[in-house]
Amino acid sequence: MQRSPKETSVKLAVNLGGLAMKNPVTTASGTFGAGREYHDFVDVAALGAVTTKGVSLNGWEGNASPRIAETASGMLNSIGLQNPGVAHLKEVELPWLASIGATAMVNVSGHSFDEYVAVIEALEEAPVAAYEVNISCPNVDAGGMTMGCHVPSVEKVVGMCRAATKRPLIVKLTPNVTDVAEIARAAEAAGADGISLINTLLGMAIDARTRTPKLARVVGGFSGPAVKPVALRMVWQVAQAVKVPVLGMGGISTGEDAVEFMLAGATAVAVGTANFVNPAATVDVIDGVIDYCEEQGVADVNELIGALTC
Repeated sequence: MQRSPKETSVKLAVNLGGLAMKNPVTTASGTFGAGREYHDFVDVAALGAVTTKGVSLNGWEGNASPRIAETASGMLNSIGLQNPGVAHLKEVELPWLASIGATAMVNVSGHSFDEYVAVIEALEEAPVAAYEVNISCPNVDAGGMTMGCHVPSVEKVVGMCRAATKRPLIVKLTPNVTDVAEIARAAEAAGADGISLINTLLGMAIDARTRTPKLARVVGGFSGPAVKPVALRMVWQVAQAVKVPVLGMGGISTGEDAVEFMLAGATAVAVGTANFVNPAATVDVIDGVIDYCEEQGVADVNELIGALTC
C-alpha cells in the first residue's frame, strides 16, 4: 500500500541552495533508483526531492560480484556506479518523475572532469531541479573519491560544473579525508550552492572460513546506522565552515535521526541504507520529523537548523 506523509500544520518546506523542497527529506543516491521501484510503497512525489542514482555520460557496468556484504549495524557495497547512462535517464526516468510531480535532483558522476560537464550539458533541457555532483564515490578507479580528496581537483571540477549550469549545484563529499571542512570550503569557493555529506566510509569484510574478502574488489563503501556518529560530526564541522546549506546523511532511519542532523546544521537530510530494509523509510522519517515538531512545539522545521546548544 502506498503511503504519504501525515497531515500537519508544521511548516516543512526548506530551501537547499536554491532547490525548493516541500519537506527536508530526500533519498541518498544509489539507494532509491529513480524512485519507480518504490512508488508502490511511498508517494514518491511527496518527498522533498528524489535524488537519482549516479549517472554517467555512457553506461557503466559496475564492479564484479560479489559487491554487497552485510555487516554489524550496516552494509558494505562495491557497486561501482553501475548505470545505463544519461540518455536512458532523460528518456525514461526523468519524464516519469515529472509526470507524477516529483522534484528530481540528479547525481552526476564521471571518470573525468569533462564527463561531469558533459552529463550536466546533456540534462540542461530535462526536468531537473538540481544537480548533486558526486566527487566522492569510493568504488570507482578513475575520478570519484580521488577527485574529491584534493583541493585543486575539487575546485576544478566544481568550477567547470558551475560554468555549465545555473541550476542549484550540490557537491557531495567523501568522508575519507583528513579535513572535510577544507574540502567543503574549496567546493563553496568554486561555486557550490550546497554541500552534501557524507558518502560511504571505506571498509572491508573478510570471510574467516574461506580466508577471502567478502567483496570482489576487497574494499567498499560502508553505510548504515553504524556510520551515523561520524556523519553527524562531519555535518556539524562543515555547517560551521561554510555559508551554503548542507544536505546531511549517514545512518538516518528515523525522524529523530533526521532531527539530530538538522540540529547539527543540516538544512535537509537524505535517507539511504534504510530504504533497503524498509521501503517506506522515507515517509517514516518525514512522519517522525512531524511528530518531533508537534511534541516540541516547533512550528517551522527551519527552526531546527543549527539549533544545537553546546
